[in-house]
Amino acid sequence: MEQDTSWPGRVRLAGPWGRRRPARGAERRPGRMGRLASAALVAAALVVAACGSSSTSSGGGAGVASSAGAGGASPGTTVKTATINGATVLTNAKGFTVYSFAPDTPTTSRCNGQCAKYWPPVKGPVTAGPGVPGTLATITRSDGLTEATYDGHPLYTYVADTAPGQAKGNGLNLSGGVWHEVTTSGAAAPSPSSGGSASSGGGGYGY
Repeated sequence: MEQDTSWPGRVRLAGPWGRRRPARGAERRPGRMGRLASAALVAAALVVAACGSSSTSSGGGAGVASSAGAGGASPGTTVKTATINGATVLTNAKGFTVYSFAPDTPTTSRCNGQCAKYWPPVKGPVTAGPGVPGTLATITRSDGLTEATYDGHPLYTYVADTAPGQAKGNGLNLSGGVWHEVTTSGAAAPSPSSGGSASSGGGGYGY
């Protein structure tokens, strides 16, 4: 008997046996994978949000620390007084002796370049602490920095003074002139009686 090969016949032959059923559970798998992917995206978003919050608070803390640090090193500190070798003299905010340089004028510092490395200018402006009666002002140095002055004397510290209360620079004749502690009256403090202290090598910095 001849087999009917017309289109309807082929459809009948295909019947239920000509189609492949998807594997059990395959129809539901895409839905489960979608839910897992959504959960992963939500978790990732939460992690990103947490990291963003943490970095923001950390940055704020770093900013505060940086600001505090910059404030400790910046101008705007106080000039104080101390009694050293019987004289009431000026000190910077940390208690280190403040000096004047004889060749200076009220508007000009004569200590520049290498000299300023050994006699760092006191950065201005500064404010007067208790017992400081004189006039504080500022000048602009040749290097562009603002230097504090007291009664017309540009102010410096000395690198050989390694602790508050020292005055190793008083009376030294270095860099073309004599250095003196600045008294509260604005006058130069008396030089030490020791001749070695007033020589160019007295402080150990013969420049």
